[in-house]
Amino acid sequence: MKRDKETVKRERSIYKRTGRQGLEKGLVQIYTGEGKGKTTAALGLSLRAAGAGLKVGFFQFFKRPVSGEIKLLRDIKNIDIYNPAPFHPTFQYMSKSELERYKKRFRRIWVNDVINTIKQKHYDVIVLDEILIAIRDGFLDEDNLLRLIEERDKNSEIVLTGRYITERLTDRADIITEMKKIKHPFPEIRARRGIEY
Repeated sequence: MKRDKETVKRERSIYKRTGRQGLEKGLVQIYTGEGKGKTTAALGLSLRAAGAGLKVGFFQFFKRPVSGEIKLLRDIKNIDIYNPAPFHPTFQYMSKSELERYKKRFRRIWVNDVINTIKQKHYDVIVLDEILIAIRDGFLDEDNLLRLIEERDKNSEIVLTGRYITERLTDRADIITEMKKIKHPFPEIRARRGIEY
């Protein structure tokens, strides 16, 4: 496949800026649904990308950074792991005023820890694990996420996960995979270390 002059010029610009070849065009992927495997799929994609020499920014929300895969990913030089908001208020009691303070804090984290990092690091692949839950539960306005999608480097792949999706995100995505729960032993069998986390 012959590449046009503009594509070659863009690739050279990325290589000059980052020292990496990069992607010709980044897509928007969404892993959603009630079934298992959304984070696992995003982790697999991250490993594949890192193995190909791409730089990955993996931002995980509402999960404590104690799972086996996160421990291993920290040792891979092409993957940066961030855990800017490790707790979801559902798992602890919060008054209305505490919840509002948490939402304001989350929005500050979004700008200071997520957006600024992405702008500085120029990742080839950006994973926002469980960000769709932040939209669903009102911690982040959907417009903020759509703005990031539109303003990111156009050569950056962006992966969104979570068991919720909006019509606007559906329209904007290039790839959507739905994990469907057909059978699951929860709550009889709880999450198992090394399998579910």
